[in-house]
Amino acid sequence: MVKVITYGTYDLLHYGHIRLLERAKALGDYLIVGVTSDDYDKTRGKINLQQSLMERIEAVKATGIPDEVIVEEYEGQKIDDIQRYNVDIFAVGSDWVGYFDYLNEYCKVVYLPRTEGVSSTEIRTHERQIKIGFVSDGEERVLNKFIDESQYVNGLTISGICSSSNSIKKYASEKVDFMTSDYEELLKNSDAVYIISHPRMHFEQIKQALTAGKHVLVEAPIALTEEECKTLFELADKNNVVLMESIKTAYSTAYNRLLLLVKSGKIGRPVSIDATCTSIRSIESEKDYDKIWNSISAWGPTAVLPIFQILGTNYQFASISSLLLDKKHMFDAFTKVDFIYNNAVASLKVGRGVKSEGELIISGTKGYLYVPAPWWKTDYFEIRYENQENNKRYFYQLDGEGIRYELVAFVKAVIQGKKSNYVSQDISLAIAKLMRQYQAGEIHEL
Repeated sequence: MVKVITYGTYDLLHYGHIRLLERAKALGDYLIVGVTSDDYDKTRGKINLQQSLMERIEAVKATGIPDEVIVEEYEGQKIDDIQRYNVDIFAVGSDWVGYFDYLNEYCKVVYLPRTEGVSSTEIRTHERQIKIGFVSDGEERVLNKFIDESQYVNGLTISGICSSSNSIKKYASEKVDFMTSDYEELLKNSDAVYIISHPRMHFEQIKQALTAGKHVLVEAPIALTEEECKTLFELADKNNVVLMESIKTAYSTAYNRLLLLVKSGKIGRPVSIDATCTSIRSIESEKDYDKIWNSISAWGPTAVLPIFQILGTNYQFASISSLLLDKKHMFDAFTKVDFIYNNAVASLKVGRGVKSEGELIISGTKGYLYVPAPWWKTDYFEIRYENQENNKRYFYQLDGEGIRYELVAFVKAVIQGKKSNYVSQDISLAIAKLMRQYQAGEIHEL
């Protein structure tokens, strides 16, 4: 029996995939097809898949061509599989000519001609064609990252930037073709908008976009009260458009894996969470207090994310302590929030004028999970126990600080008409509630 093996992502299975599988099957008597996992695809730069691993596996099986389907999960697995399954021939598309020659040491390598004019990338690009506009009155650094990362997302094009900021205008002229200070004009030229304006402007800008039938990705917090946040979600549902909160950490592979490990009981029952996010931002003059995001708005949603996602949003009490630089604008250089739950406690520390170690520690009844600074951009974390021999380290690739994954999730939500499950509505509402408590002055001044 001649065994043949081939690998692929098989996203949006099309005629080209089927012809390649048929050619591979014709080379022998038994065909094994390896379908690459989502995580492994991310390490290879494929982040814009439309289908889950199980959907892709079922699609390959449904062709009736393979005799066996396996999952490709790590680099170097091809050699392991060839030896494990006693493979005689490794087959792959001709666009990889020469790349897999090293496998000739283990079996025969055959490069098969591909079907011209058909590819999953082209299909995805054609289906999307989403024009996104950017709205910003500052925060050039964050805006720059999103513009750069959008280039990695197929079919997502930048329609322009809306801003009244002179520094943004100067910067944007080198990045985009269309620049305006008229928000309505940007909406007319866009399918969706990414909003990174000051939080106090979010409600009206989001409302205007949703009313115009535009999808919205907005830098957290969505709004400064839970009532406003709820109103916006209801409007999005009514107009059948996507409203998604931008917290890039929520989309990173490492962060999602640590959530799963904690929730699966790897450290026992979580009883304490400590999250710290700080940076130093110089304040040039008093007028800047009205323009720059304060600490609780800039860092609060990120710091509170693991607390709400692990312990839930139904805390009994929250105590807020802040070092205010300007009480009129509620500009805090540093804020600490202590949460009390029925069976757990948590605290967050955020600052734009105070620096601290930006780590995340989740304490449980069996052990604890430790994420070193800066935890919100992590590609690595540890689970530690009393017996150090049981400690384990986890590594996951992180590209673009999670921004490109977030943009892919947004585009996928728009295309499929599904709500994102990375940051749920109840968490967005809880974040807005925390903002409201702070803005209402329910704090202890340091």
